Parts: sequence; C-alpha cells; structure tokens
Amino acid sequence: MRPLFLLSNDDGVTAPGLRFLIEALRPIADILVVAPDGPRSGFSCSITTKDPLHIRQVSHEEGLQVYACSGTPVDCVKMALNLFPERKPDLVVGGINHGDNSSVNAHYSGTMGVAIEGALQGYPAIAFSLCDHSPNADFTPLKPYLADLCLKALSLHLPPFTCLNVNFPKAPAFEGIRICRMAHSRWIKEVEHRQHPWGGNYYWLVGENLELEPEAEDTDRWALAHNYVAITPTSLDVTDYRLIESLRPQFA
Repeated sequence: MRPLFLLSNDDGVTAPGLRFLIEALRPIADILVVAPDGPRSGFSCSITTKDPLHIRQVSHEEGLQVYACSGTPVDCVKMALNLFPERKPDLVVGGINHGDNSSVNAHYSGTMGVAIEGALQGYPAIAFSLCDHSPNADFTPLKPYLADLCLKALSLHLPPFTCLNVNFPKAPAFEGIRICRMAHSRWIKEVEHRQHPWGGNYYWLVGENLELEPEAEDTDRWALAHNYVAITPTSLDVTDYRLIESLRPQFA
C-alpha cells in the first residue's frame, strides 16, 4: 500500500507552494490536505479555543483529498487526525512556505507549527520553506528534492518529539544539502509608527533579522547564504540540559 501523507501549510489552501508540493508528492503517496482557508503566516503553534471550527471539502479524487479549514495550521492537523481516523498518516508535511523559516523564524512559523504538531502527536514530520515571499515564487528547483526528502524522513525513524526543518535558498539550482543547527539571530526595529490621515496613531510590525553569529559555518543561515539547502533537525523538548546541571547546586 502506498504511504499516506498529511499536508498543511500557513499560506492557505490555494497557495502555489502547497499546490506544487501536492504535485511533487503524488507519484509516491496518497495525500490528505487539510489547510487553512486563508493565510495564517506567523501563527506558530497557536490553536483556536473560543470560536467554532469549520471544514469544507475542496476536491476529492483518487489518492488526493483536499479540505479547507477555518482555523490555524495546528488546528488543521488536529482536525485531520481526529476527523479521518480510518487511516493514519505515515508522514506529516508542512509547506511549501512562501518565505524563510530558518533561525528564529522557525519559532513564529505556522508551517513549522504543522510539523511540530505532527511530531507531538507521534508522527514523522517535515516542513519545507523557500526563501522567497513572492506569491509567484518559482518552486521548480525544489522538485528533485521534495519526494526524496520525504522518503528519507520516513526511513530515518526520527526520534520521538523531533522533526525536520528544511529551507531552500532562492536560486535556480543549489550547491547541495547541509545538515545545520539553528543560527542565533534576533529581530530588531520591529515596530513602525504610522499616523492615519484621518487622525490617530497605528503601528506596523516590520523589522530586521540581526545575525548574531554571521561567521559561523555550521548554521542554517550560513548554508542558505551560500546556496545550500539547509536541513535543521528540530527537537520539541526545549529543556536546556546543560543548564540543569549548573542550576542544581544553586537550589540544593
């Protein structure tokens, strides 16, 4: 039997990145898509608790079912796993995101929220992002990698509470693949003050991503800057085990 892949994203069910991912993976798997009915970028792992959720079927054909959900990316994964229990997915896939989810961006990303929720629920999970925010981004260079990386994510038997964060540079071809750690960076100058022409102030979240270790060659940011596909193994356990050892004597 062909594997079943559960796909979702944070750019919405009609996003070109999701459509490209579907077509790239259909030759190797049956696909269930439950994705937001509109853009949900920056929703991270948020869930909906005070409003009802709605889901509607967008299309249904052999080996491919597509649903739109009114909730967040994580809501979509939860809905898929609970409403379609007759067949559990072999892999949870987020993306393809329109934009960079390397370094600290991974903490804000709804696309990573998809993979994180999959891993939390005990499934192998992977997220794909292209460093191009354009709605007309060219995903063609990614095609040779997508199916292969999904099959590798299945065969690797990833440890519990882990997933893979894959970022592609914006380029017509890539130098290769680098296994990386998350770069240390920080968003700065994030709030832009504006004045409404009819009176009153408002604010827009913008900002710059400040590199804190630009010379480090083992990070996802370095790999992308040098035209490599960056794969960052990501742990959902955020415990700092080194700090445990140094703190214990302070609280003895």
